[in-house]
Amino acid sequence: MSSVEPPSHVRSTFGLREVEPIPLGADWEGGWRCDDVVLSPVADHARAAWSAKVRETLNPDGVRLARPVRATDGRYVVSGWRADTFIEGSPEPRHDEVVSLSMRLHAATAPLERPRFLVQPPVAPWADVDVFVAADRAAWEQVPLRGVKGQFEATSADGRTSVELIGQLATLRKPVHSPDQLVHGDLFGTVLFSGSEAPGIADITPYWRPAGWAAGVAVVDALSWGGADEELIGRWEDLPEWPQMLLRALMFRLAVHALHPRSTAEALPGLVRTADLIRLML
Repeated sequence: MSSVEPPSHVRSTFGLREVEPIPLGADWEGGWRCDDVVLSPVADHARAAWSAKVRETLNPDGVRLARPVRATDGRYVVSGWRADTFIEGSPEPRHDEVVSLSMRLHAATAPLERPRFLVQPPVAPWADVDVFVAADRAAWEQVPLRGVKGQFEATSADGRTSVELIGQLATLRKPVHSPDQLVHGDLFGTVLFSGSEAPGIADITPYWRPAGWAAGVAVVDALSWGGADEELIGRWEDLPEWPQMLLRALMFRLAVHALHPRSTAEALPGLVRTADLIRLML
C-alpha cells in the first residue's frame, strides 16, 4: 500500500488535474479517490493492464466490477498508476457470499485465454509477484518448492514449520481432473460489500487454476485469519474435487508464508488449524 499521492501529471493524464485526491487505504490497496475515479499504484504493469482490459468488458452475474478509466491517450497504466471507477463498499466477514461470488465470477472468466505472463517462472531478484508465482507452483509441482531450490531456504522457525507441513500435505495429493482456467486467486478481504447491493471487486489477481481452487483459497484464508466457522468447509463440499482443491489452496498459502519476506510467525497457527480440518476430509 502506497501513502504517496498520485503525481499531478498522472492526474492530468487521466483528466483529473483539478480534483483533490482522498486516500482510501487498504480496501483499495493504497488507492486515492478523485471524485468517482480511484487512482491506484501498480506493482506489475503487465498484470495491471491485463486486469483493466478484462474488467472493461467482463460481465459476471451478480458482481459489481470496477471498470478501468483510460488515460486521455488510451493507456490503462501511466507512470505506475491505474485508474478505475469507484464502487461503494468495504470488506466484511460474509464468507459464504465470497465463495458464491467466486463461482459466478469464474463462470464468466472461463472463456478467457491464459495470459503470457502466467507462464513465466519467478526471476531473481524476486518481487512480490514472484513469491506468489513460486508458491502457486509449489502446490502443484511433483516435488513442492523444487522450482526455488538453491534460491530459497527457510531460516525462521515458522518458515521451517511451513515447509515441513507442505511436505506432509503433498503426500495426500491425488490427481485432479478439473480444468484449469483464468481465476481470481485473492478474494479474501478484497470483496467490497455495501448493504444488499451485489458484492464488488476492484481488481482481478490472475492465476491459471481450477475454479474450485480459487474458492478453496478464499475458504482457507477465511478459516485461518477471518474467524470463519468450521462448517464453512462442509457447506461447499459439492464443489468439484473439493478436498483436493482445499489441500492445494492450503499448500499455496503455506508456501507464501514460507517464501514471503514479510511473513510473520503470528500467521502460522491459523494455517495449522486449517490443515487439521482439511486432513479430516481427505
